Amino acid sequence: MADLLKNLYTEQWINQLGNAIAASYSSFNTNDFQSTVIHKDWADIPLKMRTRHITECIHEKLALTYPEQIEVLLDIAPQFQGLTALVFPTFVELYGLNHYRISLDALLIFTQYSTAEFAIRPFIVKYSETIKEMVKWTSHENKHIRRLASEGCRPLLPWAMKLKEFEKDPSPILPILENLRNDPEDYVYRSVANNLNDISKNHPDLVLKLCKKWINESRTTRWVCKHALRTLLKKGNQEAMELFGFGAIKSIEVTDFTVDRDSYDIGDHGYFSFNILNHGIAGKFRVEYAIGYVKKSGSVNKKVFQIKETRLESGEVHAVKKKIDFKDLSTRKHYPGLHYLGIIINGYEVKRLSFGLKQPAFDA
Repeated sequence: MADLLKNLYTEQWINQLGNAIAASYSSFNTNDFQSTVIHKDWADIPLKMRTRHITECIHEKLALTYPEQIEVLLDIAPQFQGLTALVFPTFVELYGLNHYRISLDALLIFTQYSTAEFAIRPFIVKYSETIKEMVKWTSHENKHIRRLASEGCRPLLPWAMKLKEFEKDPSPILPILENLRNDPEDYVYRSVANNLNDISKNHPDLVLKLCKKWINESRTTRWVCKHALRTLLKKGNQEAMELFGFGAIKSIEVTDFTVDRDSYDIGDHGYFSFNILNHGIAGKFRVEYAIGYVKKSGSVNKKVFQIKETRLESGEVHAVKKKIDFKDLSTRKHYPGLHYLGIIINGYEVKRLSFGLKQPAFDA
């Protein structure tokens, strides 16, 4: 995916950017800029490095002071949107850390065309007052700025520097999440849920306490709580389960659990199936499966996947059939060995079986 995304930075786009800068600042040499950006190793540069490289070339070729450079970039930013426009907040991140006010004001503009969630983080680390500014952004009329308030302070934001201070003590960011928990834009309240999910990995009791308070406020806060607790639900945390009505499983029986083969080739796929029988009163059940993947070291790493949430009446039988895939992914490489497959009901693993995974045999 990253290989495809990096190709958004085409020669045409680089030329468009250079022309826009030259239209705002006539001394800017577009040809020199383009030849500096697209050098002999350009094809091999991944997405994030391309963004940084383009930003560094702007800084090198736009021979002005930082405040003057920002004026030019603010002038042209509305012409660029989406992932490629990350060059603008990245410019602030790389060169604006000693210009606090100018930089924060610029990020509030740039985030409306792309996102400043990565660029804001060095400012949070260096300037303690930044988080207070972000609390104010929660009442801004622009949804992109409100989202930046939440997304920018996520302790474990993917592909970004971690905010170790908030990993240890997330209390400074809680007012932001409180203010945005009922935001009218799903773009914003989804960020609140993701932030809380980050926090739950180090402070599960804190997030559970918040969700117990918020869960019945509105449909929005119920959704936020469900997604905020997704990691705890996958781990089988029983407080989280009970919060959403997933209770005891003494009355549940899983039968006819089978895989279609005892062994699979790496790159292959297969199917497993089972039945769920409810012997007791009607109830709500979260049905998941876990695969114990063999790692390169020979140890086993458990990965949990949700199948569905369902209500079963007394005496009801529910049949499940599911595909399992063993193709290598950018996020998972498969290794030969004895794997396991487990069925999980309301956080409890109730059945397990083993199967083999091997290298495919190649034709001579």
